[in-house]
Amino acid sequence: MTPERLARLDPAAMVEFGHLLETFVVGELLKPASWSDDVAGTGHWRTHDGHEVDLIIERFDGSVIGFEVKASRQIDTEDARGLIALRDILGDQFHAGFVLGTGDTALRIDDRIYACPINRLWQASP
Repeated sequence: MTPERLARLDPAAMVEFGHLLETFVVGELLKPASWSDDVAGTGHWRTHDGHEVDLIIERFDGSVIGFEVKASRQIDTEDARGLIALRDILGDQFHAGFVLGTGDTALRIDDRIYACPINRLWQASP
């Protein structure tokens, strides 16, 4: 992966960048999860019909938080379809879902599902 390939928006490079970004962000999310007293387990969720969530964190109370990582600046409902499917299956057990992208705007996508810039992971809360 070179800056030149990324600058050309080479399709293969963009797919590779997406995989690298997902791996990096999931690794960053797992760091605080590993020392949290409230995390019962972590994992990846995928169904036979193509729904998936990059990272799920289950808390000891049984509630679940899901994270989907996208290399896109624009996040929409389609990017959250795995989180929506997980929410619909889990019902009240689903606490929240986040689509983390490269844009700069946070917004609510659907009930308990939000889009958030990846860089907010390293910013202090106001």
